[in-house]
Amino acid sequence: MPKGIFNVPVVKNEPILSFAPKSSERTELKAMLNELRSTEVELPMVIDGKEVFTDRKIRMSPPHEINHTLGYYNQGDSSHVEMAIDAALKAREKWANISWQHRASIFLKAADLLAGPYRAKINAATMLGQSKNAFQAEIDAACELADFFRFGVKAMTDIYKMQPESASGIWNYNEFRPLEGFVFALTPFNFTSIAGNLPAAPALMGNVVVWKPSKTAVYSAGVIMEIFREAGLPDGVINLVFASGPVVADVVLTHTDFAGIHFTGSTEVFQSIWKTIGTNIYKYKTYPRIVGETGGKDFIFADNTADTQGLAIGMLRGAFEYQGQKCSAASRVYIPKSIWPDVKKRFGNELATVKMGPPEDFTNFVNAVIDEPSFDKLKGYIDRASEDNDAEVIFGGKCDKSVGYYIEPTVIQAKKPDYITMEEELFGPVLTVYVYEDEKLDETLEILDNTSMYALTGAVFSQSRYNIEKITKRLENAAGNFYINDKPTGAVVGQQPFGGARGSGTNDKAGSIFNFLRWTSIRTIKETFVTPKNYSYPNFNPDED
Repeated sequence: MPKGIFNVPVVKNEPILSFAPKSSERTELKAMLNELRSTEVELPMVIDGKEVFTDRKIRMSPPHEINHTLGYYNQGDSSHVEMAIDAALKAREKWANISWQHRASIFLKAADLLAGPYRAKINAATMLGQSKNAFQAEIDAACELADFFRFGVKAMTDIYKMQPESASGIWNYNEFRPLEGFVFALTPFNFTSIAGNLPAAPALMGNVVVWKPSKTAVYSAGVIMEIFREAGLPDGVINLVFASGPVVADVVLTHTDFAGIHFTGSTEVFQSIWKTIGTNIYKYKTYPRIVGETGGKDFIFADNTADTQGLAIGMLRGAFEYQGQKCSAASRVYIPKSIWPDVKKRFGNELATVKMGPPEDFTNFVNAVIDEPSFDKLKGYIDRASEDNDAEVIFGGKCDKSVGYYIEPTVIQAKKPDYITMEEELFGPVLTVYVYEDEKLDETLEILDNTSMYALTGAVFSQSRYNIEKITKRLENAAGNFYINDKPTGAVVGQQPFGGARGSGTNDKAGSIFNFLRWTSIRTIKETFVTPKNYSYPNFNPDED
């Protein structure tokens, strides 16, 4: 037990390195990229602290160079999922009862390992495995994941300080227990930081975890697990399994000790999981905690006072950083007719300078989309818009998968506000613009708010304080993260808690105290120092004559 009331180190956001020419970090990262490219690795699952190999080896290749082999990962089956659950439950009692400062120390050390000796490796693995340029990898895999770990420790201690008042003669206090069972972390390809945080957040609160990463982000997941182990995470606390989603779900979601899911992925998958949990609710020891962040159809809305250059840059960065494969990426834009010609010209001038190619070339802004199904889906939308009378492809539109899954940054101008690419999540470098009549601002806001099932991120560009207030209020429920005169991406841990509602998830705000509270089960204890010696209360005394 702790022999003191401890203060954790003051947490700050990890500084972003520039990777400018001739910088030491650029030299180190290029060397690591060459090392990883030239060495084929074999990634095992990690269950109960042991590396697990199977007969089924799945090839890993960069999305931007599909004929190059990075290595292979070992695919598991239902028996490995069962092993992972058993290992987690075996580790649960010791992990749940270890003093909190030791849990904190493990994840603070993981953050320092990530920001220090593993920085180049996690960035390079993300760049190669997920086709992400150096800057995008840095802000994600190194900085944001380190922030998740450090701010997670702060959230944990802030929660432990949430104690009730005590009246005279009694002492009330809260215990924040881990959940009774195991947590399932199901993580996406697009952010290495999310892949690391989803298992780490419940574990930091004393839970044990079964972690299934996306099959297209296994390479970086292996590095994260390496960091966890070097940081001193005990065996069985986080168990890494490589198996198909349905195989894992069939075992996890029917297990009596399933206590919660921490999810980022598609809305369809999340809804299916929720439905399955409902069907199996009678099997569980406790009601599972369901925490999920899913899709988005994120918007930018401009009025006729908007800074047109700032709007053009917000559109370009918001839509095309990491090929638009961010849950928060700008996907639809509403621009008034009066400023559209100027915005279009400025945007086109900027877009003409954007380079596309492999992330190993640090001058490339745009890289490849994640896999062939994504490429084919996006190409289908672009081809349809090219042939449709209700839309026009005004920038980009070229698609080529001969070397890698490359799609040019593409802009579609929709002639009606309910055109398909204004409504459906595409998850790629495709931005749709709708030009509205200036006098129809209110009507267009109504359309925006009712066009999509999602409510993740959104932005307003305006120089009018009256309009900023009006639009912010009118779109109150249209986005969980709302930006004023900025792109709708780039939430920073500890500054802008991230998450959305409606079809975009449970809005539990990853990396914040709100999320960490979901991984605890509170026990409130009251101690009375001097117990009563008589059952009677004063009102039972008779009236005096």
